[in-house]
Amino acid sequence: MSYRVNDLLADYRENKPSVMAEKLTFTGVGGKDVYNITAPFTDNGKQMIAGRVEERSSEYSEVIFFKKEAGEWTPDEGLPKFQLQDPFVTSIHDQLVFGGVEIFPHPENEGALMWRTVFYKGRDISRLEKFTTGPDGMKDIRLIELPDGKIGVFTRPQGKKGGRGKMGFTAIDKLDELDADLLSQAPLMKEHFLDEEWGGANEIHLLANGRIGVLGHISQFDDQGDRHYYPMIFLYDVQANQISDMEIIAEREDFPPGATKRPDLKDVLFSGGLVRLKNGMAELYVGVSDAEAHKAVISDPFEKFE
Repeated sequence: MSYRVNDLLADYRENKPSVMAEKLTFTGVGGKDVYNITAPFTDNGKQMIAGRVEERSSEYSEVIFFKKEAGEWTPDEGLPKFQLQDPFVTSIHDQLVFGGVEIFPHPENEGALMWRTVFYKGRDISRLEKFTTGPDGMKDIRLIELPDGKIGVFTRPQGKKGGRGKMGFTAIDKLDELDADLLSQAPLMKEHFLDEEWGGANEIHLLANGRIGVLGHISQFDDQGDRHYYPMIFLYDVQANQISDMEIIAEREDFPPGATKRPDLKDVLFSGGLVRLKNGMAELYVGVSDAEAHKAVISDPFEKFE
């Protein structure tokens, strides 16, 4: 079935949950914006967040790893920085896998930018080494180690195959198999987004019963050309190559007022990660309006599927 933004949003608002949200404080970046963060993760015993850091007027950013000190997130100056956007992290076969989006001049359209996803792996952040690059024009590639040891690969082609952005899936045995050709050839999931809308996976969760829960986003333009992004979740069935139970789990008005990179990005929440707590709740980390990073405490959206 196809999922429509306005229908999912109406369902969310009809049963509007209680959301406790706050803006996160990042220091040590010279007044630049920090947004599109990961959820916190542990590296060598320290809690870290990777964040996209850039000037308000620019798309050229770097990813910095932040550590928490006295309630604020500050750069860990002993760790490398990467000339990337929209970081993500996961663990595959006992290795840290980190990636982000690299931008570069468009090969055909003068003055325009093109993008691709770059992947690194290592025992920890300080030992990350680049191991592969995705196809030009593809963001939102995410990986998950499956119960049988295989690696699930979620893709998001655009253009002739994916339109504004649809999701695909394939599986591999080892990270060395991941390359641009494999990512380009991954079959699209069965019908999910409308052609005029788009979205992608942001973080994959292996549930206690072996099912695959996906945190992602679903998006649309309005009549004025403004963008609207909503965090959502769904279940993915590998055998059927099909998603189910998609639902929006937050919207911009759930979070404190704040800055925006441009007026058309005011209503944008970009899912960064979800930390599942042990009390039926979860912490949702999001980029807000391409200018800030926030956290919300919500009901664990995956608990009912376990």
